[in-house]
Amino acid sequence: MSLQSDRLSAASSHSPGEVLALISSGAVATRADIARITGLARSTVSQRVDALIAHGFVDEDADGASTGGRPPRRLALRTREHAVAGVDLGASHCRVALLDIGGATLATQENPLAIGDGPDSVLRHVERTVHALLEEAGRTPRALKAIGVGVPGPVEFSTGRPVDPPIMPGWHQYPIPEFFAARFGVRALVDNDVNVMALAEQRRAFPDCRYLLYIKVGTGIGCGIVSDGRLHRGAQGCAGDIGHIRVAELDEPCRCGNSGCLEAVAGGASLAAKLAGLGLDATSGSDVVRLVKSGNREAVLMVREAGRAVGEVLAGLVNFFNPDTVVMGGALAAVHDQLLAGVREAVYRRSHPLATQLLRIEPSRTGENAAAVGAGILAIEHALSPGQVDREVAGGRR
Repeated sequence: MSLQSDRLSAASSHSPGEVLALISSGAVATRADIARITGLARSTVSQRVDALIAHGFVDEDADGASTGGRPPRRLALRTREHAVAGVDLGASHCRVALLDIGGATLATQENPLAIGDGPDSVLRHVERTVHALLEEAGRTPRALKAIGVGVPGPVEFSTGRPVDPPIMPGWHQYPIPEFFAARFGVRALVDNDVNVMALAEQRRAFPDCRYLLYIKVGTGIGCGIVSDGRLHRGAQGCAGDIGHIRVAELDEPCRCGNSGCLEAVAGGASLAAKLAGLGLDATSGSDVVRLVKSGNREAVLMVREAGRAVGEVLAGLVNFFNPDTVVMGGALAAVHDQLLAGVREAVYRRSHPLATQLLRIEPSRTGENAAAVGAGILAIEHALSPGQVDREVAGGRR
C-alpha cells in the first residue's frame, strides 16, 4: 500500500499512525488542525500526538503564528533519528543509499559487484555497506526502520523472493527479506529494479504525474507502471515485462528462448554484440554509449533504430494505458538524444492523436540514482505507513 493511499485512510479511526500521515503530508501543522480535520476530542488528539513525540516520530516547536493568544506549537515529522536503506543491485554493481524518513540522502556508496556471485556473497556485501553508511552518517543500527531492495529480475512482491531471474543464478526463491530481518530486525521490501526506478521518477521528478511509464533500456528492457499514483505490479508482480514482446520478423535469438523479442533487437547487450560483429570494441551497453558519444556512425544509427523498435512497443502501451508521461532510463538513456528521436518517431506515428495530445516523453531526471532512491522511497512508505507506525507505538518494531 502506498503512502498516499494510507494518508487517505486517515479519515477512519485516526490512530497515531494515521495522525502522523496527516502531519507528514503537510495536511495539518498543529493539534488544533488535527482536531478540526479529524473531529477527535482534544484529549484524544493529545494522546495521539504525545505518543508520536514519545516514540520520536514528531517534533513540536512553538513557532506558529499567534492569533491573539499564546502562539500554537507546530508539529513536524522528526527525521534525524530515523533512516532507511535503498539498495540497487544491478548485473555488475551495487549502489546503496541511506536516507532519512523525510527523503533526504544521508550517504551513498557504489561498488562493482557481480549479481552472478550469488545471494550469500552479494547480500553480505550489502549488509557491510549498510553498517558503513550508518556509521558515516552518525546513525546507530537502531535508527534503521526499513530496507528497500531493487533487483534485476522478476520478483513476487508479496514474499520479496526472485522468481526464475535470468541473470541471477542461484537467486530463485531466495528469502531476501528474511536475510535482512535476521541481521537488522527490520522489514525488507524487494521489487524489480524498474519498478523502484519508476517510483523514484514519479515521486521525485514528476510528482504531478498520476499515470507514468518508466522504460529502462539497458542490458535488458523493462517497464515500470505508475497508475493513479501507485505502482502497478500485476497479479503476481511481473507487470511491465515488455522486453520479451515480439517486435520483429527477424529470428534474432533471445535469452528467454524465443526469437525476435524487443530485448534481442534493442537491448544494450544485443546492440553491443552487433557492433562487435562490425569489428568495434563493444561488449556492453556502456560501450554502445561510449561509441555514440564519440560520434561513431554505426552506433548512432543502431541506437536510433533501437529507439524505433522500443517506440513500436511503446505505441501500443500508450494506446492501451494512456499515460501522461513516459520516462526513458537505463544505460542507453545516457544517449537520449538519439534514443528518444527513434522512440518519439514511432510513438507519434502509431499512437492515437488523443493519447499523444499532452503526452510527455522525456529522459530520466533521477539518472543513476533512480533504483537506490526508489528502493529507499519504498522503504520510507513502509516505515511511515499507519499500520507500521501503530505497531511501533504499541511496542513492536517490524
